[in-house]
Amino acid sequence: MPSPSVTLSVVAAWCGAGDCPTVYRTDRGTLVVQGYDFDPGDAGVSVPAGERMVEIPAELLAQLAGSTPATITGDTN
Repeated sequence: MPSPSVTLSVVAAWCGAGDCPTVYRTDRGTLVVQGYDFDPGDAGVSVPAGERMVEIPAELLAQLAGSTPATITGDTN
């Protein structure tokens, strides 16, 4: 198995096991969201090629909103 090209760090999680909706910080300065598959057609919207929609509990974003910017970005300065 090749070595990963990006490193993820948990910023907020709906559970502690890592097999549920989670927001990750990358070593590239971006965020990655793990959530449940969501079909944009069910809501009458379209998504550009290369993008997809996922559904997460609102409480997960509330947890993230309560974080400090340093927690989200990983900035220790």
